[in-house]
Amino acid sequence: MTNPIDRLMLKAIQREPTPRRPLWIMRQAGRYLPEYRALRAKHSFKDLATSAELATEVTLMPFERFAFDAAIVFADIMSPLPALGIEFDFAPGPIVAQPIRSAADVEKLPEPDRDKLAPEVIAALKMSRMALSEDTALLGFCGAPWTLAAYLVEGKGVKDFPTLRAFAASEPDALDALLAKLSALMAEYLILQHKAGADAVQIFDSWAGVLALPDWERLIRPHLESLLSTVGAAGVPRILFLQNAPHLMDAYASLPCEVLACDWRIDIKGLQKQYGDTRAVQGNIDPAVLLGGPEATRAAAERLLEAVEPIGHIVNLGHGILPQTPLESVEALVETVHNENA
Repeated sequence: MTNPIDRLMLKAIQREPTPRRPLWIMRQAGRYLPEYRALRAKHSFKDLATSAELATEVTLMPFERFAFDAAIVFADIMSPLPALGIEFDFAPGPIVAQPIRSAADVEKLPEPDRDKLAPEVIAALKMSRMALSEDTALLGFCGAPWTLAAYLVEGKGVKDFPTLRAFAASEPDALDALLAKLSALMAEYLILQHKAGADAVQIFDSWAGVLALPDWERLIRPHLESLLSTVGAAGVPRILFLQNAPHLMDAYASLPCEVLACDWRIDIKGLQKQYGDTRAVQGNIDPAVLLGGPEATRAAAERLLEAVEPIGHIVNLGHGILPQTPLESVEALVETVHNENA
């Protein structure tokens, strides 16, 4: 039996030498796969995300085609929020039934109900770990507190989240209380995921880029640092992913985590040169490149492999794989990474 510590992904997270770099893809269990689209023709996204059996099926789906080095559990960042009494649906993104718009709304949030802390995700992790090969890592994830607050306050995903930013300006204490609740809940959620079989967890901060650095330092840093510190103290390896916020990259690099995951806008070579002694890096091929076909994908992968030192580098895209991505492009990416040392 493989020692979990020997899994390629975990060795890279710890910046240890590996025979080759590990590879996984954000949203690899999803819409670019014809098998997934066939399953979605029978079930809604909510059905898939709330059924442990269906979520496990989707988590494992890409491994029928591709030799990725890590699986990431199929869930949604909103999955743990019923524990706070939050009701939501998808159309297609999250739609919150009763957005939070005041201090009173925050105060009305109940104490977390641990029985509703995404038990289907925890079950899917356990089932996926049993089904995966021993040398394949399993990842859990959550949304960062600010990213979750963006949906809870705005009510849905909109450009630049103006209602959220107005709330931050007019109700700073209420926002602080909301972020504190979300930070504590997400820390508990990630630790539960680790206990259920997740080798590491990724925290997605998708919307921090709507803030200037001083506002980020004031509003977000304390809560994100609390979340990451609590999870780290429990021995859980942490991947921190920042989307569309190059001006915040150095601030994120100062937070406690093992891996800095960046989108395609970031110079990952420079990021590794600056922080590679203390952090692994993950990324960061532009997902749109794969739409150009296997040759364009292969060329981009080769450039990435040449630019970034192999120790402490996890190959990934700079954001989720796009639904219209040709399977041949994914095959070219896997082949290029696997054959780097051939």
